[in-house]
Amino acid sequence: MIVLYPSQLLINDPSADGENRLTSGSLQFTVPRKRCNIPTVRFNLSTIPCHGGSTMPTASSVPIGKVQCGPGLPLLWIAGPCVIESHDLTLSIADSLCRLAGRLEVPLIFKASFDKANRTSGKSFRGPGLDEGLKTLEAVKRKTGLPVTTDVHEIPQAAPVAEVCDLVQIPAFLARQTDLVQAAGRTGKAVNVKKGQFMAPWDMKHVVSKMAEVGNRRLLLTERGASFGYGQLVSDMRSIPWMQDLGCPVIFDATHSVQMPGGLGDRSGGERRMIPYLARAAVACGCDGVFLETHPEPDKALSDGPNMIPLSQLGELMECCLRLRQALKG
Repeated sequence: MIVLYPSQLLINDPSADGENRLTSGSLQFTVPRKRCNIPTVRFNLSTIPCHGGSTMPTASSVPIGKVQCGPGLPLLWIAGPCVIESHDLTLSIADSLCRLAGRLEVPLIFKASFDKANRTSGKSFRGPGLDEGLKTLEAVKRKTGLPVTTDVHEIPQAAPVAEVCDLVQIPAFLARQTDLVQAAGRTGKAVNVKKGQFMAPWDMKHVVSKMAEVGNRRLLLTERGASFGYGQLVSDMRSIPWMQDLGCPVIFDATHSVQMPGGLGDRSGGERRMIPYLARAAVACGCDGVFLETHPEPDKALSDGPNMIPLSQLGELMECCLRLRQALKG
């Protein structure tokens, strides 16, 4: 198979020696005329957003607390429960993750939400709220030493979250909210923006520009699946190199990618068994980090249980992904 990235292709350019040539700048491929009897067609490929090669910027590393994420650096892990269900449970999960990260010698950022503002039903559990949630995250940071992250949904939340968290996260549904993205950027902290399920990978260039406008280039982009019909998501692994072409490290969210929005009527469903498949595929495609929500008993979790990986199975998956990462290094 030959893959070309020209600005224009000219097919069936008859030459004097009775052959047809596929031409592209200085590249020329010759085929017998009898096997290429097709009309002349011009394809203008200049509108394709990512061309590969040296024409696109190389992703820069991003410092996040005491860890870094980017090309050539160890695979970053962002892990934790979907939501802070209780102070004690959150600290227990954080302690387990801290010990796991220490055993595997990997950088890990602890994640938990203080408010799930986009639940399917207004009656669903949302979390402890901003003030109590930040107290719990601050305790996690103090007791484990792990960097922490959480998501913000409103502009006034950005500053207080940045006082505690090393990484500010913008949810996928809010990825196009200019004022929110820039409020997070103005904190000076690293920001992780999840690509909207409704967005093309190359449209994240606007997020990059919005952050640059407020002087913050400490940006991670996260792939978490694209809407495919009703209640289904699909993961296009091409989005990983495409978004890296925008100059940012790319995280793959292997748990929300298996989500089935609204799949259980008043709450979202998910196909948990697919998490390892997508995580391994993303690592093989060169992602800079993996996002995984986890819980000791996902079936009893108060939010997103169907698409969380059991805490007891997380280490095995991480070890497998690390072996893949090492194999890719040759």
